Amino acid sequence: MNNGIELRHLRYFLAVAEDLHFGQAAKRLHIAQPPLSQQIRQLERMLGHALFVRTSRSVELTPAGEVLIERARRTLAKVQEDVEAVQRVGRGEDGSLTVGFVESAILSRLPAVLGRYRSVYPKVQLRLHEFHTQQLVDALRNGLVDVGLARDAGQEDWLQVEPVVIEPFILVVPRVHRLARQETVPWAELKDEPFVFFEQSAGQKAWDRTMENCARFGFQPRIVQAAEQWLTVLRLVGAGLGVTVAPASVAGIAHADVVCLKLTPQGGATHLDLVCRRDVSNPLVGGFRRLVLEGFAEPPQGSSEEFPMP
Repeated sequence: MNNGIELRHLRYFLAVAEDLHFGQAAKRLHIAQPPLSQQIRQLERMLGHALFVRTSRSVELTPAGEVLIERARRTLAKVQEDVEAVQRVGRGEDGSLTVGFVESAILSRLPAVLGRYRSVYPKVQLRLHEFHTQQLVDALRNGLVDVGLARDAGQEDWLQVEPVVIEPFILVVPRVHRLARQETVPWAELKDEPFVFFEQSAGQKAWDRTMENCARFGFQPRIVQAAEQWLTVLRLVGAGLGVTVAPASVAGIAHADVVCLKLTPQGGATHLDLVCRRDVSNPLVGGFRRLVLEGFAEPPQGSSEEFPMP
């Protein structure tokens, strides 16, 4: 502080000003009276004005002391408020957290987790951004996002990846399609079908997993149309442009023009991953991670209960 005034000077001054008794103030501060008197005299010298009128019988505040008492209270209260704010941030209870997520994540338990997070951490400013997986990984790399939920994020040395949902693939066909009445469809049945699929640039690992599944059953999908969002993909399928293979959670946005079917045999699943930097610096990430892991723990990952067919 200016002129060498420290917070202890203000605390000592307030104790004397409130008690108007050096002995009682010293006892409250748990120090001896002579050091207290010395600190008050030092404060008066730094200010250049007396703060107390001392007699053998009483202690009274001077006009300068009357002015200082309220200002000292405000100063100490503000310092305490700032200290508590810093401590809340350090504990992950305050500050700003930027969360990225892919479209299919919003079809999972993520909305419930976000609601729970706002309830548990009401002082945190939560910023939400929707991305494709590759965009989300790039945003994490560049420090634009603190944590996120990605589809098949893949492995990077700097990236921490934790699968929170492991779900099967499903087949989506037009309601008038020849396969629409079947309960399950073998992968090999799709070899001659035209496909509508998401853009490869949206997420290379997710793309690779789907292609690997098709290759296991002896075919490479003939992609006739690509789109950036699953809702668009489903609308195009419903219009008869082709079929698609999607994460089971996408059944949650299926409309009346399409039918979602189980694929057999079930193989190579797709992951919804909790992702952040290994060197994450935002202390709020820990609290968010805890609530995500808790929120996705029930029902069991990949269970039919979590991904009902419409």
